[in-house]
Amino acid sequence: MKKAVVVGIDAYPHPNELTGCVNDAIEFATLLETDGNGDPNFEVQKLISSEVEVTAKLLSDAIGRLFSGEAETALFYFAGHGILNEVTNNGHLVTQDGSDPHWGVSLVDILQQANKAHPKIKSSVILLDSCQSGFAGEVTGLGREGVNAIGNGVTILTACHKDGVAAEEGGHGKFTDIMLDGLSGAASDVLGRITPASLYAHVDQTLGAFEQRPIYKANVQTFITLRSVSPKVPKEVLRRLPDYFPSASHVFALDPSFEPDRGEEAERLKSIPISKENVRVYRELQQCNRHGLIAPSEHEHMWHSAVFYGGCKLTATGAHFRRLAELRKI
Repeated sequence: MKKAVVVGIDAYPHPNELTGCVNDAIEFATLLETDGNGDPNFEVQKLISSEVEVTAKLLSDAIGRLFSGEAETALFYFAGHGILNEVTNNGHLVTQDGSDPHWGVSLVDILQQANKAHPKIKSSVILLDSCQSGFAGEVTGLGREGVNAIGNGVTILTACHKDGVAAEEGGHGKFTDIMLDGLSGAASDVLGRITPASLYAHVDQTLGAFEQRPIYKANVQTFITLRSVSPKVPKEVLRRLPDYFPSASHVFALDPSFEPDRGEEAERLKSIPISKENVRVYRELQQCNRHGLIAPSEHEHMWHSAVFYGGCKLTATGAHFRRLAELRKI
């Protein structure tokens, strides 16, 4: 079972209103609920300020339920105001009834609940799009009774560091807007898996050096999949890599019978028949080439390798997936 609490708060007291957090929460929840093929994914409880007043009690109770019981993955997402109380050295997610000194929900409390949830909850993921949210990734000062703040199975991904600002742009939080792109498929691997680490990499690569910088911290033994989309290369093609490449260093020989679109070389090659079976194999090799698993061995492009009797070989990534296929792990 995979469950999530997704929170978006725009309606803060004037002049602290926000404009993109509800949009972010709605779209984030929608993506989480299903995989790319429509299969059920996370069971989502959505708390948005356009539908309910998100008070400290309401949010605390929802977080308590999220990190109780048993589950494969529990995910908490928050878009709204965040604040760091330097006097108490604690960060807070600000609720609609929050005010100094009771701003809302303590990040320390959230992390402690996530820590205690393991092993009944195998993986806990905390995603925060709020100012100063990077405090959640700080180990110093968060542990109590000598316990590491980031417990087993816990992953934290925040919009900015503990002194940073989480910007809004075009009706979305900048951080969440990039995450939505990643969850839609831009952060998927060859098999279509989207993990917290790949989301972080996608955000990190998209934000510039002078923009808000995301924080990623994890204490995990295995990566989890937040969402799956269509594989970039079909699994049945990946499973055939050991057939095409008996060893990782093997060069697959090509010739003009593989290429039906011979272009300016058509006249020279007219005596060489096109093989339907070779074309099928060639199309699969081209798919692998487009996604970095295969490269031409002598020429710059696959087309030249075919019409000029070249070959193709596995890249390091291709050799990895060949090995997975050989081990029957695809």
